[in-house]
Amino acid sequence: MNHNTPEHFHLQAQEALGDKELRQNFRGAMDYLRGKRRDAFPDAAEEKAVRDRAEAIRQRCLSKLPELLDKLETQLTRNGIHVHWALNADEANAIFSEIAEKHQATLMVKGKSMVSEEIGLNHHMEKQGVRCLESDMGEYIVQLDGDTPSHIIMPAIHKNKQQVSDTFEHNLNDFKPTTDVDTLIQTGRNALREAYQEAKIGVSGVNFAVAETGTLCLVENEGNGRMCTTIPSVHIAITGIEKVVEFLSDVPPLYSALTRSATGQHITTYFNMISSPRKEGELDGPEEVHLILLDNGRTQAYHDEELRKTLQCIRCGACMNHCPVYTRIGGHAYGTVYPGPIGKIISPHLMGIDSTKELITASSLCGACEEVCPVRIPIPSLLQRLRQESKNKPEANHDALKGQNAASNTLEKAAMKGFAYAATHPSLYHTGLDAARKMNGLIPNHLCNWTQCRVKPKLAKTSLKTKLAQRNGGQK
Repeated sequence: MNHNTPEHFHLQAQEALGDKELRQNFRGAMDYLRGKRRDAFPDAAEEKAVRDRAEAIRQRCLSKLPELLDKLETQLTRNGIHVHWALNADEANAIFSEIAEKHQATLMVKGKSMVSEEIGLNHHMEKQGVRCLESDMGEYIVQLDGDTPSHIIMPAIHKNKQQVSDTFEHNLNDFKPTTDVDTLIQTGRNALREAYQEAKIGVSGVNFAVAETGTLCLVENEGNGRMCTTIPSVHIAITGIEKVVEFLSDVPPLYSALTRSATGQHITTYFNMISSPRKEGELDGPEEVHLILLDNGRTQAYHDEELRKTLQCIRCGACMNHCPVYTRIGGHAYGTVYPGPIGKIISPHLMGIDSTKELITASSLCGACEEVCPVRIPIPSLLQRLRQESKNKPEANHDALKGQNAASNTLEKAAMKGFAYAATHPSLYHTGLDAARKMNGLIPNHLCNWTQCRVKPKLAKTSLKTKLAQRNGGQK
């Protein structure tokens, strides 16, 4: 069971590094996903074109975000979909509770939604006497364990076949232990099948919300999303305000960039487009559709032109799959809903820098995340910006982040000011170097021993020039 928090990142990372089975699970999974993405983009010129177009679409849509949100609400309302606005997690959960109470619901069946994880929907509804059952297979597995997702695309990627079998054995009646993947998947499907019929409310996330047509687009591979949004009598979708796009024609380029970057697929098994509740004469579909548009810190990021690039994310997870930190410690070590590189830059807006200051320094700034991001989010430069915000008070030209200046250190600032002064005064700088050389003997013994025990590499008796001459038949 995972109860990690971002404040204890370093300890959690150390524990993850010591878990050989966890590291083996991630090593195999990350190698597989990186290979799939590489094969999905065999032509470098095409990859560049796909990323260029996806980036341009996201930047254009974000530049018009307030206008597009108004248009989206108008179109959705015209289509018969109820639109709700939530400033934070508490408001979003209150909306869910109100709808559940209205329909006397005791069971919600959920498709995959990271935003519902962000607001802690399952825990909140449980307190209201409403069970939220995950229907995505990975989410279902971690829910049975009382666990949380470790990846935004593949929630149970930290588990191997044996661990999944153990989970089913401990939680499902009449299950016979097996490591056959097809049998495990079928077992989960059978356990979930009746829930779609029993649940009065189905919950989903949203990949793209189209302002032009008032359409909610949902990308998936398992079919559970389609079941959640068509069988129950009420469908509630929840998404961050940044997921809106301007035109329906914006969706295919983003869809191609998303699926190829996430799982190496050119197209997913299911692509759902929801524009209204069930109409007269139709045989399936919900009688009511609701959309909850969540802010929860996103507006703060939007108002800063540089930090706004964080909102370009289309949740593919490619940055995680290529990050040398994430691939070694997994998602739980971060203690946040969104782990890895994207989590490091979005979590400070959602949770505040005071609780996430350890995460923004947990990066080598190698740039692998930016190199594979399908919408070209400059994650390394955004991390550097957030590091500055964590140690300095807000400037007049932008709003303060929650918890800004939380990592400020008086001693560190004094030391840096002293160094800056010495570095700009040559005489003082050289005097300091001379003093440091004279005090070399005061260095602790274990450090002196380290410098003295290093052995110079032995030089080859035969020079490289002579070897080359011998290889060429004696010719110099």
